[in-house]
Amino acid sequence: MTLSSDYSCDVLIIGSGAAGLSLALRLAEKHQVTVLSKGPVSEGSTFYAQGGIAAVFDKTDSIESHVEDTLTAGGGLCEREAVSFIASNARHCVQWLINNGVLFDKDTPVNNEQRYHLTREGGHSHRRILHSADATGKAVETTLVSQALSHPNIKLIERSNAVDLIVSDKIGLPGERRVVGAYIWNRKREAVETGSARAVVLATGGAAKVYQYTTNPDVASGDGIAMAWRAGCRVANLEFNQFHPTCLFHPDARNFLLTEALRGEGAVLKRPDGTRFMPDFDARGELAPRDIVARAIDHEMKRIGADCMYLDISHQPPDFICAHFPTIYEKLLTLGFDLTKQLIPIVPAAHYTCGGVMVDRQGCTDLSGLYAIGEVSYTGLHGANRLASNSLLECLVYGWSAAEDINRRLPDVPMVEGIPAWNESRVDDSDERVVIQHDWHELRLFMWDYVGIVRTTKRLERALRRINTLQQEIDEYYANFRISNNLLELRNLVQVSELMVRCAMARKESRGLHYTLDYPEELDEALPTILQPQLND
Repeated sequence: MTLSSDYSCDVLIIGSGAAGLSLALRLAEKHQVTVLSKGPVSEGSTFYAQGGIAAVFDKTDSIESHVEDTLTAGGGLCEREAVSFIASNARHCVQWLINNGVLFDKDTPVNNEQRYHLTREGGHSHRRILHSADATGKAVETTLVSQALSHPNIKLIERSNAVDLIVSDKIGLPGERRVVGAYIWNRKREAVETGSARAVVLATGGAAKVYQYTTNPDVASGDGIAMAWRAGCRVANLEFNQFHPTCLFHPDARNFLLTEALRGEGAVLKRPDGTRFMPDFDARGELAPRDIVARAIDHEMKRIGADCMYLDISHQPPDFICAHFPTIYEKLLTLGFDLTKQLIPIVPAAHYTCGGVMVDRQGCTDLSGLYAIGEVSYTGLHGANRLASNSLLECLVYGWSAAEDINRRLPDVPMVEGIPAWNESRVDDSDERVVIQHDWHELRLFMWDYVGIVRTTKRLERALRRINTLQQEIDEYYANFRISNNLLELRNLVQVSELMVRCAMARKESRGLHYTLDYPEELDEALPTILQPQLND
């Protein structure tokens, strides 16, 4: 058997968003780090995040209040200790970002004291969202990328997909079962390469691409969740898929997000006739948590047979709108809308995966040496619904805590010098790639129709039957033909779709983002949905 290692490093990080890059920069002072990116290094959900980062910076706010707001939004399913851990470490992790050059908006100084401009979003009882205009993610990502590119101990590899994790027992190594690297699809060379590492970190983001309509970039295809599951890691709460209430309804911008901060600054939701509807659903109106707002929009669209609802902030001064939301204002102008004067058509769209790979406070998974941080993970923070602007925060806190753990453990972990090379001797080039495209579109359509904002048991059963059929087709295709980017993503999407449906079928209640007509009430006891893979010998 040929032994090979195209890439060898101390820590292999799969994913180049806020979680992956913040971890890389923290580790690179002591270790050689390789960061794998599926596309250009900046292409990911972090770059497109508009709103901001939740952290207690205001003297009238408190960590306890942040914790309680998170628990309330999470529908009773958050783990209080995890929420407290993240909220308590928020400020120093955000300060680390500031120290590394991220510029957050500031208020006019009062008595020579400079303060950050803090906005408020749905579910928050205080203004605690630090932001960089309406493009916070872009400010964070570009700063971290710049720092990583200039660091001598960080190697960034673009346009490469992780195919699968390499686990010690699968290649005949004795001792504790642990991860030793990953197989990597190099899209430039169209070849599978090997990467060996003493620790591997999944920072691959979520899986919103399983849905036909999503705010996420194309790379959000559940890769880390699927790879961890195949390697024997538990997953939890994958029935909770957050649909952002306000995605622009326009054929030329199907995934353009209208940040929740618009509603935090006074925007209201209206029917086509110009009347408001959120007060009919929740006393908090437009500032209710996202699950409530998205369901209300979906209800009104179905009730009156409308293609969309509308967002209106035109009552605010034009200068205020342009100063706070310049990116959105300019983008809408290119599509024929004036945010300062018009109602903007919106629909809900898949936005965030609240469940994921189960981890502890340091991001450790069930597999020794394997970490998962950011949206790919289940930490206990989000529960049945994510509170706005807690996502980038989770990335930063776990980038810090995972770095602490890796720095402590790595000196005792040996490097595997060689791992088996990828075997392509029994596969051919496919002349039927249309099969992949057909399966891809079918999956995303029935997941939207059957596993969307409102569910039923029959819809879930239909989805699972179709998923089982697709899995058989894809497994056969994967076994016989050479790898492609679309095949890898489809394989992972179908796997994660199955896990989502199985989690949804196991929850016999409606809670947070999981709403089923067959079980419309909440159960008295809130428990996570945990799935355990059965490993083959």
